[in-house]
Amino acid sequence: MKIGVYGGTYNPPHLGHLAAAKAVFELLELDQLWLIPAGTPPHKVMPEGSPTSSQRLEMTCLAAEQLGLGEKVRVLDLEISRGGKSFTSDTIAQLKGEHPEDEFWLLMGTDMFMTFQAWHAPEEILKNCGIAAFGRTEGDTEELFAIQRQFLQKTYPDAKIFTLTIPGVIDISSTELREMLQKGEGGNLLAPAVYGYILRNGLYNVKVDLKKLTLRELRSVAISHLKYTRIPHVLGTEEEAIRLAQSYGAEVEKIRRAALLHDCTKRLRLEEHLALCEKYGVEVDELEKTSANLLHAKTAAALAQHVYGECDEVCDAIRWHTTGRPGMTLMEKILYIADYIEPTRAFPGVEKLRKAVYQDLDAGVLMGMDNTIALMESRGVPIHPNTTMARDALRERTERSRGE
Repeated sequence: MKIGVYGGTYNPPHLGHLAAAKAVFELLELDQLWLIPAGTPPHKVMPEGSPTSSQRLEMTCLAAEQLGLGEKVRVLDLEISRGGKSFTSDTIAQLKGEHPEDEFWLLMGTDMFMTFQAWHAPEEILKNCGIAAFGRTEGDTEELFAIQRQFLQKTYPDAKIFTLTIPGVIDISSTELREMLQKGEGGNLLAPAVYGYILRNGLYNVKVDLKKLTLRELRSVAISHLKYTRIPHVLGTEEEAIRLAQSYGAEVEKIRRAALLHDCTKRLRLEEHLALCEKYGVEVDELEKTSANLLHAKTAAALAQHVYGECDEVCDAIRWHTTGRPGMTLMEKILYIADYIEPTRAFPGVEKLRKAVYQDLDAGVLMGMDNTIALMESRGVPIHPNTTMARDALRERTERSRGE
C-alpha cells in the first residue's frame, strides 16, 4: 500500500490541515492517510492551557471523519502512547518495521520542509519514506520549493521528494486560530465537529454557556457527538422538521433544537447508555436494558435537559422519537416522523409516506408506525409496548376524525 503519514500537534486540527491532507492524498493517489498527533513535540513547547493529549487525539479523530475518506483515513495514537518526545524518525522507523512492504510518504507544510535538514535524524527518515511537502500561500512558490528540494536531494541522494502548492487553501496557523477562538472567533476555520467539541469542553478559554447555546453553536455541538455517517441524517431530520413545523404550526426554533440533539448519544455502547440513565435518574424497563437503540432516545433527552438546558417540549420530543407514546404532542409527532422520512431515507414506500404525512399528520404518523411494527415483526425484533399503544391511540383518533 501507499500510505501518507501526517503528524503534528493538531492544537487544534483545522480546515487548512484537512484540505492539504486531502489534496496530497488525491495527487499522490494514496491508499491510506494516517494522522498522528504528537505526544511531546521536540521542536516547541505546548502553550499553557493547551488541551490534554487525549483531547487533541479526539479532535483529530473528529477532524479525520470530516475528510469523508471512510476507512482510508486513520488516526494513530502511537506517539501519545509511546511517551517522551515525539521524534518523527522513531515514528517512521516503527511504522516501516511494522509494515515493511508498504510505501510511506511523510506529509509536511512549507515551514517544516524548509528546515527538514535540522530535524532529528533526517537521514533515517528518508531511508524509510518519501517527503510530500505542500504550500498554502502565494509565497510558497515552486521557486522556493525547488531550492530546498535540490539541496535535500544533493545532501541525501536517495531522497524521494514531492512538492506542490495548494491554491485557495485556508492559510491559518494554529497559534493564530487559538487567539481567535479566545475572542469568540474562528469557528468557521474548523470542521463543525471539532468546533463543537471545543465548545462543549471549554477548550482554548472559549466561554459559552452550554445551556444557552445559539442554534449555530448547538448545531456544531450536536455534530461533535455524531459519527460522520450520521451527520447527513441528523441535518436531514432538522430540514424535514422545519417543513413539518411550518406546515402544521409548531414552533420552528424548538423543533430544530430537538432534531439536532435527537441522536446525540447514538454512537454510545449499551453500557454507556445505562451509565447515563443511572447518572440522570432515567427509568429503564426490562426491554430497554437490552437495547442501545431504544435507550439512545432517553439518554439523548437526558443530555438535552441536564447538559444543554432544553425545555420540556424539546426533551419530550427527543425522548419519544423512537417508540412514540399514546397522546403524543404535535412536536413529538413531528420529530418522530421527520426522523423517519427525512431526505436521505430511501426505503420502499417512503414517497407514499411523505405524501401522506403532508396531507394529514396523524394519518402519516400512523402509517409510519404500522410500517415500523410490520418490519420489526418480520425480523422477529421485540416491539416496545409504547409503540403499540401509540399506534392504537392514533388509529382510534384518526377513525374518530373520519366518523368511522
